[in-house]
Amino acid sequence: MNTLTSTRVKEGLVFAGLISLVVLAGTLLSVDTVFANSLLNSSDAPSIITNATGGEGDAKALILRIVNYFLTFLGVIAVLMVIYAGVLYVTSAGNDDSVGQAKKILLYSGVGLLLVFVSFALVNTILGAVSSGSTTL
Repeated sequence: MNTLTSTRVKEGLVFAGLISLVVLAGTLLSVDTVFANSLLNSSDAPSIITNATGGEGDAKALILRIVNYFLTFLGVIAVLMVIYAGVLYVTSAGNDDSVGQAKKILLYSGVGLLLVFVSFALVNTILGAVSSGSTTL
């Protein structure tokens, strides 16, 4: 298999994965909020979940807490990568390869931070709308 074919295969797999994620997200987001509210009732939560979430007996609150912790972790990683890129840039001593690598790391970590912020806003907005019982998003 030559490099062009293997590159095409990799691009095809990435594209198929992205399409699968879009279809899955569309399926999950198309659930009617009234139906979701009737499924996720705080009186149905077992005491283990209530104790593990610090008194939150609602499954939506548990999901929101888990997603927020995960996004916080990703934000910390992205900030550490920005710091690493800055140190690499400062210590490159004019080496073009190191400067290019530092700029690339800085660009990708900036994009990662932007995605974390947008994800945080979307998740909290959508789950906040479902939690309040609103039928409009």
